[in-house]
Amino acid sequence: MLRLVKRIWQSLPLSDHNRWRITALLLEPILPFIQGGIVYNAYLREKEWQQKRIRPFYGDPFPLLPQQAKPDIIFWSVIDWHLRIQRPQHLARGLAARGYRVFYISTTFAKNTRRAGFELEQLDSEGRLFSTRFYMKGSPRIYFAPSRSDDAARLKANTAALLEWTGSRDIISVIQHPYWYSTAMVLPDSHFIYDCLDHHAGFGTSGEDIAALEIAMLKNADAVVSTSQWLHDLAVAHNQNASLIRNAAEYDYFCVPPASVFRDSGGRRVLGYYGVIAEWMDVDLLAAVAGSFPDCLLLLVGAVECGARQRLAGFTNVLFTGEVKYAELTHYLYGMDVCLLPFRVTPLTLATNPVKIYEYLSAGKPVVAIDLPEMAQFEGLVATANGYDEFLANVGEALAIPAGAGADARRRFAMQHTWHHRVDDFIEVIDRLPKPLASIVVLTYNNLELTLACLDSIERFTEQGRYEVIVVDNASDDGTRAFLPQWAGTRADRKIVLNNENRGFAAGNNQGLALARGEYLVMLNNDTEVTQGWLPTLMSHLRHDSLLGMVGPVTDNIGNEARVRLSFRNNDEMLSKARTYTLAHMGEIIPIRTLAFFCVMMPRQVYEKVGPVDESYGQGFFEDDDYCRRVEQAGWRIACAEDVFVHHHLSASFGKLGKGRQELMERNRKVYEAKWGPWIPHKYR
Repeated sequence: MLRLVKRIWQSLPLSDHNRWRITALLLEPILPFIQGGIVYNAYLREKEWQQKRIRPFYGDPFPLLPQQAKPDIIFWSVIDWHLRIQRPQHLARGLAARGYRVFYISTTFAKNTRRAGFELEQLDSEGRLFSTRFYMKGSPRIYFAPSRSDDAARLKANTAALLEWTGSRDIISVIQHPYWYSTAMVLPDSHFIYDCLDHHAGFGTSGEDIAALEIAMLKNADAVVSTSQWLHDLAVAHNQNASLIRNAAEYDYFCVPPASVFRDSGGRRVLGYYGVIAEWMDVDLLAAVAGSFPDCLLLLVGAVECGARQRLAGFTNVLFTGEVKYAELTHYLYGMDVCLLPFRVTPLTLATNPVKIYEYLSAGKPVVAIDLPEMAQFEGLVATANGYDEFLANVGEALAIPAGAGADARRRFAMQHTWHHRVDDFIEVIDRLPKPLASIVVLTYNNLELTLACLDSIERFTEQGRYEVIVVDNASDDGTRAFLPQWAGTRADRKIVLNNENRGFAAGNNQGLALARGEYLVMLNNDTEVTQGWLPTLMSHLRHDSLLGMVGPVTDNIGNEARVRLSFRNNDEMLSKARTYTLAHMGEIIPIRTLAFFCVMMPRQVYEKVGPVDESYGQGFFEDDDYCRRVEQAGWRIACAEDVFVHHHLSASFGKLGKGRQELMERNRKVYEAKWGPWIPHKYR
């Protein structure tokens, strides 16, 4: 009976938010008697949202976003937004304050087995910063292993739903943990930055697959940002575009003494540490500190994830507070006489740039730390030790220094290492992201109206500065030749070639390719219209797969496997349906024997090895088959990108040939078969 009631209740067309609110309202009187159950947990969650005074969104309609003026940034985070305020949150806040729209993907998930989607939490008043929790079945533990195939499919569907809402036309993924890699790297119209803040393989809980993904991210990222010199050296070995951006402090918060300061009830001086107490903590060193300074309190602030409580249970001068909120940190920090960094020396800590050191120094506090590589950059403001005896001696010396001595120097250092500075550095990395030039060759022969639509679509859906357009006209007589000089005269990235005779498809494209300067070369018919994200997404497939020699989009009109069934009544509907289709197929390519040359892209190195299009095919037909055979012969694969759609009017020029069309096809088929053997007819998927 209970199962039936539950099934009926879950089938009602209610958002999770409204379902929880109704549950809490109806069952409020008996909640104390059912603590720990599903209903009680729902009630607690609703109360949590209210206490945080945030704006949660559990489903449509989502809020109206401000217009996108800069690239949208998606943080594929390493920590839940509300767990601990660290580097991820500071960078996200800072970038949102600089005018970027920022979407922070949480490491925790909202349970929903019925559909793809997400819960949204607005974190600022301008609507530029959101925490996003994806719908998932179960609770994947992201730190231990990559996403399974079913989880990966759900993550991609959730991301598609997010991008349908944001309408992002230019995306920067900031990946902070390898778990997200397979999802984030396939986003359309995007770059990805690996924000390498830890040596993930150094965690005891990380498996071999996480370590392998970490190396893949270092190799394939458009840019790598590292928090320590050790990580930077690792990044440079794999990626030429690597930057060192260390951690920092929210100086304005930590430099101000709070209204309430921790005081030991016994009046003892305080040796303190705050942060997670986990595998990297040297618990034996903590025991040595507690035993060597019995007249001091050893204050340990933070969640305990190792056996520290048991190991230190015999000491009466040790106090564990457990996890505390970020807003409460200065209460404890200003009560510490000496701040400690008692880490073990492990592969993980050798790569660590501890955030808390900057925060300790912002408060002017003396600091004693185990000598890790990153301690060198603190300019002697931190007393470092290579062993227990030296650590204990440094603690004794710090206690002997008069209160406040050296505090100004520590604060001056911290003032130069704030999150504001780090956001400036991060934006420089964004501005330097590689944007290879693409040369787009458009061949025209009459059909001026279609040419105008084609060129307009390129202008609308391609980022300026990333491409040049070379229009080659094959002796049009419909006004095209009068229009093109006017069009080309307005921009330096526009070139034209005006032929006095129709030189045919192959020769015309070869003229354009010969003038091309780009690292990537595109042949695009004038009877096409490109859509959002088309150029960088095609380019991304080629950049991430060195064995891929040529790639083309799907379309609504073509005579092979690239054709997909997409019906629409007008241009706006075409763009909307194309967006939905391509988002549903993010990152997907299918092998194809022959790409039709209404739209193809290849790297320059492929063109330079394979050479120009064979002009023996005259006006056209079979030159695309021929070129694909040559690309294959040179050792590359050919593919159709399911995540790029280009509308094709199909044969706008060849359709005017009448009987000559069939004769031309037969002639060129013989030319093709003389080179490659029997032609294999194209087919639909």
